Amino acid sequence: MASTPLDAEWRPSELELGRRVTRRRQSTKSVLIALVSSVVFVVVVGWAVLSSPGWEDVRRSFFDVDIAITSFPSILVGLWVNIQVLFVAAFAVAILGTTLAVLRSLRGPVFFPLRALATVYTDLFRGVPLLIVLYLVGFGVPALGIFGRVPVVLWGTIAIVLTYSAYVSEVLRAGMEAVHPSQRVAARSMGLTHGQTLRIVVIPQGVRKVVPALMNDFVSMQKDVGLISVLGVVDAIRAAQIAAAEYYNFTPYVVAALLFVAMALPMIRLTDYVSARLARREQMGGMV
Repeated sequence: MASTPLDAEWRPSELELGRRVTRRRQSTKSVLIALVSSVVFVVVVGWAVLSSPGWEDVRRSFFDVDIAITSFPSILVGLWVNIQVLFVAAFAVAILGTTLAVLRSLRGPVFFPLRALATVYTDLFRGVPLLIVLYLVGFGVPALGIFGRVPVVLWGTIAIVLTYSAYVSEVLRAGMEAVHPSQRVAARSMGLTHGQTLRIVVIPQGVRKVVPALMNDFVSMQKDVGLISVLGVVDAIRAAQIAAAEYYNFTPYVVAALLFVAMALPMIRLTDYVSARLARREQMGGMV
């Protein structure tokens, strides 16, 4: 058999080159079709909206450029309050949600009270709407007169943490239960305690399995931090409400909505990227 020179350059076959050309043509055709269909859809929808009888009234009430420019600074300042609440709440939810998930995964009858308490907590706060939790925590707890004078933004943050910890704990518990029991057995056979098995083996694998779901919960929390305005916090929503009452116009609400979209869009795209990446790894047989 003739030996192949080590310095010989590999070249794809004619068949492979033909396949690549065909794939490029199909990809270009798909992009062009998607572009044309998108343009047609936007044009049709735009024409339907702009030609509607009440468009001028809607434009003056919701899309007044002068009012948008005037109200933008105060709404942006209010958005900074929402961002601060979001980061504090995300950190607290991660801690409390993980604790609840671990409590519900404890084995043995001696831990039944802890499991029951965690179960009641998650069932309660997953069932009660966040708006009602905000009212109960933001107005009910201060009325007890136990904690003295506490900033209302703190009560709003606590209400968000209480609600979203219940959701996150169930997502984490599902991920932990999806870890194969052999992983626990192998860890215990190596001499790891139950706590070490959870911390080193189970929780890291469980979190990787539910990363997209956790990121979606974070995106939802980004929107729901705007509900703290019902407690009187001057955030982006409350600032928009004040501006709308001042100008008798709904444009400030549109400005606040666009700012929330701009805040959530990076996380939404990151969630899509991570979900697609994990799906590709599963299809290739990789470990998730």
